[in-house]
Amino acid sequence: MVDVTNALLEVRPYVEYYQRLKELVESISKESSTIEELIIKLEDIEKQSEEPFKTDIRILLNHLRSLR
Repeated sequence: MVDVTNALLEVRPYVEYYQRLKELVESISKESSTIEELIIKLEDIEKQSEEPFKTDIRILLNHLRSLR
């Protein structure tokens, strides 16, 4: 699986709520065995989220997709 910690660090300059995003990703990555599972869960959370956090999730999703 892609190193989610490195992915988070790489998008850090572009997100507004880094700590919140990091905590979210750490919690759902424990339940995800593949990067595809993580992306699907993040997509579901993104749909339910409000701006500007929704944009932070989208930035991370785009980065994770590029690493596949």
